[in-house]
Amino acid sequence: MTKRIKVIFPVPMNEHTRDLIASQVPKEFIHPGFDVQFVGSKRLATLANSYYDMYIMDTIVIEAGVAAEQEGCAAVCINTVSDSGLSALRSRLRIPVVGPGQASFHLACTLGHKFSILTMWQPWVPLYRKTLKEYGLEHKCASIRHIDTRPDVRELLQGKEEVVFAKLEAAARAAIEQDGADVIILGSTTMHQSHKYLVEHLPVPVINPGLVAYKLCEMLLELDLTHSKLAFPDPETLQDATLFPGT
Repeated sequence: MTKRIKVIFPVPMNEHTRDLIASQVPKEFIHPGFDVQFVGSKRLATLANSYYDMYIMDTIVIEAGVAAEQEGCAAVCINTVSDSGLSALRSRLRIPVVGPGQASFHLACTLGHKFSILTMWQPWVPLYRKTLKEYGLEHKCASIRHIDTRPDVRELLQGKEEVVFAKLEAAARAAIEQDGADVIILGSTTMHQSHKYLVEHLPVPVINPGLVAYKLCEMLLELDLTHSKLAFPDPETLQDATLFPGT
């Protein structure tokens, strides 16, 4: 029986953007018996450059995650390194829910002693600090480096490769040589197009968070594992209608 994994990207997608986002999980990485479905937000979202925006992203992801379980999906994969809605969805759902930030940070700890997060611009730095603190991994993060470039969630890095890839490499080398990082994590699933280039040009492992989160979903389903309900207890009263009026 095919198991459907819903990948939630908390920004509206047209067909072009969907193809770019979906390319982070190449077909050859999808095991037989799994069906991957990418879904975007039904609501206008921002670039999550404030705590207010982060809250809105939480609600977008929670709504899509609840719908995914109701549709019969086997797992939910959040497609933002902010891990928006992760704990709330684990409380609300029984199926596995995976966030790329948590998955990538912990994977990095198995590959080296210190990791650095490589991101596009400074306004995203607070979301990494927030999740690192929640996961108790601040001491494992050597640095958060950015290239001062406003993200483009519709075209991603397409058409900007020549300039952006070089900037990312320079920032990653600074993280390695100056900050002591021995693993690099891409700070956004929208940066996946740079992964191959950075792997070929850097002397340390480079983690592609969207792909890592997806593969963790597969592994959990294959091993018949999901999150602990002692850690993420069910709500006593469901309030979906309050959270998502009109749905």
